[in-house]
Amino acid sequence: MEDSKKTEQGFIIDRLTNSILNTISGDSFQTEVIRLGKSDLKHITKTKGWNFNWKQEFDEIKKEVYKLTIVNNPSIIQGLLSVTIEQDHVFMDLLESAPFNIGKHKIYEGVAGNLVAYACKISFQKGFEGFVSFTAKTKLIDHYEKTLGAYHFKNQRMIIDTQAARILVEKYFKT
Repeated sequence: MEDSKKTEQGFIIDRLTNSILNTISGDSFQTEVIRLGKSDLKHITKTKGWNFNWKQEFDEIKKEVYKLTIVNNPSIIQGLLSVTIEQDHVFMDLLESAPFNIGKHKIYEGVAGNLVAYACKISFQKGFEGFVSFTAKTKLIDHYEKTLGAYHFKNQRMIIDTQAARILVEKYFKT
C-alpha cells in the first residue's frame, strides 16, 4: 500500500565524476554530504526554485535528509537527498539537484551521481551490501540502467546492487 505513495524519481545523471565539475571552467570541486539542518530549510523552498517540499521530507521521522555541498563552502546547497532505512536496503525517497544545477545552463555536473553514490555508501555502512532502491519515472528506467548500473525490478522500481553500488562509491568516495 505505502508503495503507491512513493515519489517517482526524475533526476538525470548528467555525468559520473569524481566530485562535481564546473560546466564553465571544467574545474573539479570536492564535495561533502552532511545531514540537512533545520536552518537550511529557509534556503530550499519552492519560491527559490526547488521542486519538492523539503520541509515535509525533513519533518518525516523515518527519513534522513542530506545536503551536498562543496568542501569549505557549506552554505550553498548543490543538491538534496532523502532516504529511508529499510530492513535490508536503503530506499531513496527523493533526490533533487539545486535549481542552478539543472538544465542546459547548469553550473555543476555530477550532483545527482554524487548523491546516489552517497545512498550506496550508507547502504554499505548499514550492512546492506550497497543495495539501494527507488521508484523511477517510466521514461527514465533505461537511463538509470545505463548510467547507474541499476536494474529494473518491477513496475517502476529500480535496484542498485552490490557491484553497481561499489563502482559508484569508489568513484565518489575515495577510501
